[in-house]
Amino acid sequence: MEKRWNIQQGDESTTAALQTVLKVSNRLCRILVQRGINNFEKAKAYFRPTLTDLHDPFLMKDMQKAVNRIITAIDIREKILVFGDYDVDGTTSVALMYQFICKIYDKSLVEFYIPHRYREGYGISKMGIDYATENNFTLIISLDCGIKSADLIAYAKTLGIDFIVCDHHLPDDVLPDAVAILNAKQKDCTYPYKELCGCGVGFKLVTALAQQYGIDEEHYFCYLDLVATAIAADIVPMTGENRILAYFGLEQINNNPCAGIKALIQLGGIQKKLSINNVVFVIAPRINAAGRMDDAKKAVQLFIEKDSDTALELAKLLHSDNNDRKEADSNITAEALAIIENDVELINRKTTVVYKEHWHKGVIGIVASRLTEKYYRPTVVLTRSGDIAAGSARSVVGYNLYEAIHACREYLLGYGGHFAAAGLSLLPADVNAFSDKFEAVVSATIEDRLLVPEIVIDTPISFNEINTSLYNIICQMEPFGPENMRPVFVTSNVTDTGYSKIVKDQHIRFVVKQNNSTFTGIGFNLADKFHILQSKKPFNLVYTIDENEWNGETNLQLKIIDVQLSASIN
Repeated sequence: MEKRWNIQQGDESTTAALQTVLKVSNRLCRILVQRGINNFEKAKAYFRPTLTDLHDPFLMKDMQKAVNRIITAIDIREKILVFGDYDVDGTTSVALMYQFICKIYDKSLVEFYIPHRYREGYGISKMGIDYATENNFTLIISLDCGIKSADLIAYAKTLGIDFIVCDHHLPDDVLPDAVAILNAKQKDCTYPYKELCGCGVGFKLVTALAQQYGIDEEHYFCYLDLVATAIAADIVPMTGENRILAYFGLEQINNNPCAGIKALIQLGGIQKKLSINNVVFVIAPRINAAGRMDDAKKAVQLFIEKDSDTALELAKLLHSDNNDRKEADSNITAEALAIIENDVELINRKTTVVYKEHWHKGVIGIVASRLTEKYYRPTVVLTRSGDIAAGSARSVVGYNLYEAIHACREYLLGYGGHFAAAGLSLLPADVNAFSDKFEAVVSATIEDRLLVPEIVIDTPISFNEINTSLYNIICQMEPFGPENMRPVFVTSNVTDTGYSKIVKDQHIRFVVKQNNSTFTGIGFNLADKFHILQSKKPFNLVYTIDENEWNGETNLQLKIIDVQLSASIN
């Protein structure tokens, strides 16, 4: 599939001014300016993060109320239930909060609760509230959920249960009647940073409690490995406080992680220093698999376990769940692709809707993402759940999926989500009618350009500008994530040396040059572009810069993202 190349424009005067004070490459200064780093002070904060730059937690609306309610609970020996979602953000949040409350309170009066994905669904559940009532809990601290649970929190109040809600999802107009709501996205919350994940909000509450009790930082900074794991997995912006927390959390993951994360690293076979990328693709899937395939409570048990042998046994359970998840994911993706490829009408649509009764509910969201990657169009994957068809939907960048699904509500029993992803349920008899309506709505509202994947390119660069000094500064821009991605470069009028070749039938091992500079590179799944190299015409390369270790030697190499003939560049 051809891709759109979007080369970012730079403010040349600001770039030049920044280069004067930083004395580094003009290309790097251009990238920094694009990311809002336009003076020495901002550059210093960016390249040399410090935990002292974290905001005072009491700047968050309701923080003092939350702290006061927990102190009251401790003083009068109430039972406290720590409640969280079944994904990485939720389970890390619960592990963090549960451990800290147990540090300052009688452990026998504290429990944690993770709702079962299939029996209870997302967020606050009636089963969870009923469990709290039956076991005499009078305070629930909810993490990574609760902001949209006004009815259930009202129900809990009738039973004498108070809620403290720690959430980061966008609030509705009607807020829950909780003792305190910690969510920087509330309209009247003046907290300076709005993009914390659920675990980040939980960390701010723990920080506030520690400050109130005069507890040393070491007793809550020790949970930064959990916070960094949540930030990586929840794909929140890698800016501001998130970047500071991820930077120091990653440092802890590499030097002194909790026994659970250490066990996951061991099972993941990671020998070298971990990056955020490793957390996203090696650690997070194993944690998420617990909730997808079985019960996410064991993820929390893993995070709070102190004994390394017991942690390894728990990690093996998650590892096994992840293997089951991968097998289900692979089989269902293959079936879904076959359905599309054998149906001419489906292939030519601007949407994908596929449904099979036997598909595993825990992986259909992943399958929807894979189909969106393959065909690059709004996608819905449905399976049977009891008497209804339930599914997950994924969008392409720039298209409001939620609005499209809302326009099809006549066929739906329920739906929810946001711009890029959604969940929905309907009667099996209505699947075809929904599919046709969804296709009609999307076809009428999507711009054709949004059906072509876009590569955002930070800056053009020449091969002779690439050196170890440049690469070392790029490494200092980590941790990478949304709004602070690894820099992507484009180089024009590159030629093949004649030594490039296809490896493993689908990848290209590049050996390319521009003027007198030659680089090797690897292009995964780019074998269909090999004819461009064989044409012996100049071409343009889009890539990131990486290191390659081979036979004890370390050299810079290019990780190729795309290639086009030079005449076709935008």
